[in-house]
Amino acid sequence: MSLTLKCLISACLLLLSERSEAVPLMDLVDIEGIRGNQLIGYGLVVGLDGSGDKSQVKFTSQSMTNLVKQFGVNLPPDVDPKLKNVAAVMVTANLPAFYSAGQTVDVTVASMGDAKSLRGGQLLLTSLHGIDGEVYALAQGALVVGGLKAQGASGSSVAVNSANSGLIPNGASVERMVPSDFSERSDVMLNIRQPSFQTASRLLEALDERFGKGTATALNATKVSLRAPVSSNQRVNFIAMLETLDIQPGRARPKVVFNSRTGTVVVGEGVRVKAAAVSHGSLTVTLSEAPQVSQPGALAGGETTVVPRSDVAVEQQQKPMFAWPEGASLQGIIDTVNSLGATPDDVMSILQALEKAGALNAELIVI
Repeated sequence: MSLTLKCLISACLLLLSERSEAVPLMDLVDIEGIRGNQLIGYGLVVGLDGSGDKSQVKFTSQSMTNLVKQFGVNLPPDVDPKLKNVAAVMVTANLPAFYSAGQTVDVTVASMGDAKSLRGGQLLLTSLHGIDGEVYALAQGALVVGGLKAQGASGSSVAVNSANSGLIPNGASVERMVPSDFSERSDVMLNIRQPSFQTASRLLEALDERFGKGTATALNATKVSLRAPVSSNQRVNFIAMLETLDIQPGRARPKVVFNSRTGTVVVGEGVRVKAAAVSHGSLTVTLSEAPQVSQPGALAGGETTVVPRSDVAVEQQQKPMFAWPEGASLQGIIDTVNSLGATPDDVMSILQALEKAGALNAELIVI
């Protein structure tokens, strides 16, 4: 095989590898001005089978009293209705960009008081407000609750997931569109989700190649500005063309994520270790109480007493030192840790010590 043919094959393989790593542009960036908007509201859930808020939750009875007044029912001011089938809830929703009146969105309902369960409840008409205080949607409907809680007369109970929150699919009707300046701006701003100068540079090259030189301007490692058409039809087509682009992202620093609450350890691809020797053992202290009864003699005149007795045992596991070679890969790290039978806490301790020693080229994140 000639040298020229070998070079050609190598170049083709390199191009294929680069293309295989390319990802859609919209997986890497967000378009400034196109985002969801959080909505929130306060409402009441009725129809509960005795699992609603108790009488000590005053705002539930006050809300219900104010509600029935709108229907001509006036309660004396000193009367507490003591409702058991009603619960005060907070209602939240996410309103996507460009949604207009008449479209529907999902809503999440969560209890505010001491209700035992929202299962079987019906959310009454609730207005959902934006950060500006304006009403953007109205929510109402039957709740879908995935959790379950049951309690017996003796006080024993069993719970599966959470029964104090639920979902209403398409439960809110949009009443007003959130204003946006997207169609009025002279440019389209792309915000890179994982800031990287390499990603910004490659994005700039791909956009200039597709739309012409000078179309894109990289402002920094996060923002890339595009000259966009003024016409709404052309701008929509322009964004649609952006969605078809594939970009090869720049290299990101490998990460190791620890969840201290659940003991979960996630080691990302690309994590490497330098040559290092590690020894990790555990110390076990066992404390047991075995009280003894001291009985005096028949004519001694003493009293029978209980004498405490404690047994303390200390055991330290002897584990051999192991070594990682230079540039050990993720699979090598996993194989070594698995061969030791290490727990997630052990893995966390080992990787943290490696990072402190400068032998781990990864970012440690504890959540």
